[in-house]
Amino acid sequence: MNQPYDAILIVSFGGPEGIDEVMPFLENVLRGKNVPRARMVAVAHHYEMFGGVSPINAQNRELISALQQELDAHGPHLQIYWGNRNWHPMLADTLRQMKDDGIKRALAFVTSAYSSYSGCRQYREDIARAQSEIGAGAPQIDKLRVYYNHPGFVEPNVENIRAALDRVPEERRDAAHIAFTAHSIPMTMATTCNYEAQLLETCRLVVEGLGKVSDERWKLVFQSRSGPPTQAWLEPDICDHLKELKAAGAGDVIIAPVGFISDHMEVLYDLDTEARALAEETGLNMIRAATVGTHPTFIEMIRELILERMTENPRRRALGTYGASHDVCPVDCCLIQSEVIVQNTGVKRQESEVKPTA
Repeated sequence: MNQPYDAILIVSFGGPEGIDEVMPFLENVLRGKNVPRARMVAVAHHYEMFGGVSPINAQNRELISALQQELDAHGPHLQIYWGNRNWHPMLADTLRQMKDDGIKRALAFVTSAYSSYSGCRQYREDIARAQSEIGAGAPQIDKLRVYYNHPGFVEPNVENIRAALDRVPEERRDAAHIAFTAHSIPMTMATTCNYEAQLLETCRLVVEGLGKVSDERWKLVFQSRSGPPTQAWLEPDICDHLKELKAAGAGDVIIAPVGFISDHMEVLYDLDTEARALAEETGLNMIRAATVGTHPTFIEMIRELILERMTENPRRRALGTYGASHDVCPVDCCLIQSEVIVQNTGVKRQESEVKPTA
């Protein structure tokens, strides 16, 4: 096997692991953005409800452990490193450790299945910034492709949603609605990437895998939007959708957070707390499907993506109509709309407010 890589780098968002870390974490997330202090305090309260601990770090440790076992058992035999955008272990610290360990070239797995500025391009910018900070000898990092349509991502979602449907009384199961959720993003991001189209493709593939689910019984909706009311974001919002379902006479709804790979804070708060409270208030029976997490098929998929980049003429698996995504992103991939203006005019862009995803 051709092995041009020395290591694997897991790249994620990061999250606090105690009350004292919440505000410093949020300051990292929102640095350079025009966000009122009151908004930051409100988001901090969400974390405080869970002891100031975001589950994302523990979940990433579980993912790393499962992947290391998979690589140790089946190869390639590579060490796994982990670096975050907004909290420890920070990317620059991790890349510095990799340099000290003699790592020259690594493959990066980003914990986001879809293309967008915040879910793909910004992580590449984070890596480049960390490399620049380290300077000479910083390891080269190549990012693995997005995997929204890989069977190793689709099939665990099918399994998890089927398990959720099984919790609906049998006599009502065939009428249960499925609300697929993903993080909303500003339209200035959405119009310059394939995020929404990729999400719809994942939903379609999952529905196809489930079988016997009519188009009227499912919908892609969004959650966790922030920013000023005057700024357009992807809609509809999950809470608005729940109200519409109840008004239409629905009794049971499965919420399937296919936009995420783990049950981080925005799943625990925005869905399990906020959306559930609304469902109970309106009389909807809401069941939340699990994310892929450390599902064995998902872990096997990560190993398969690694092998793709280490093998000549690999089999690049993908379901549906779009095929396997590119390995190397184009220069203009997933720009924010105002950044396109920058390229053409040199006018400085304004940062959008994006709520933490951890």
